[in-house]
Amino acid sequence: MTWKVYALRYAMRDARRHEHFIGGDPHDAPMPMDYFVWAMVRDGQAIVLDTGFTEPVARKRARTWLRCPVDSLRLLGVDPDAVEDVVISHLHYDHVGTFHKFARARFHLQEAEMHYACGHYMKHRKLRHSFEVEDVAGIIRMTYADRVVFHDGDAELAPGITLHVAPGHSAGLQCVRVATERGQVVLASDVTHYYEHMETGRPYTTVFHVGGLLDGFDRLRALAPSPAHIVPGHDPEVMRRYPAVPGLAGIAVELHRDPIA
Repeated sequence: MTWKVYALRYAMRDARRHEHFIGGDPHDAPMPMDYFVWAMVRDGQAIVLDTGFTEPVARKRARTWLRCPVDSLRLLGVDPDAVEDVVISHLHYDHVGTFHKFARARFHLQEAEMHYACGHYMKHRKLRHSFEVEDVAGIIRMTYADRVVFHDGDAELAPGITLHVAPGHSAGLQCVRVATERGQVVLASDVTHYYEHMETGRPYTTVFHVGGLLDGFDRLRALAPSPAHIVPGHDPEVMRRYPAVPGLAGIAVELHRDPIA
């Protein structure tokens, strides 16, 4: 039971290496960041991982907004109004911001993430900076509308798709493993932002628990048949390493196909 898997790039930002590693980096060269949402498609059914952020939030946070991530799904033939299941890896602003554009979807979230985003740790400016309060409030409203499915640890979402908890970057962070024609592909989201984070064991600067973040790298390796089956959450290399969807070069790539040699 295999799925086709796509990464859609919806935004970018200029950044430098010291911004991406705890303790900085001695070679402070440019290190831009891409922002993605992911779609898993099979037999007319689509499951989406994360929903990106809105154009107003892009302006507020000085991000280069390329297109609406949810509307971009239509470029793959996916109707957002027909999507029934959306996985929210965590509640940071760049992973949940356009949830309201899904008319009927259930949102799958680790319960620990909701406790984190609504709990006492949000008294710390450094930690709450990564959240938009209206996004969190919106997911609470979805809960009251019976549209949030809370998970407590790993879970099977559909045949061939499983959720795996890997807290560290955020308290209730989860990644997704999906069966494809090339084997199990792990959509890491922010368990590792860049290939380099996992390859070198150097953590990203936004972190709730450093030890948990480092354990997350091991979790990714245990879930995947090889490092080439792990897809990081923000690395521009993803757009270079995977073949583009025909007609969507620079917008979407096919993760169910082998990386480009």
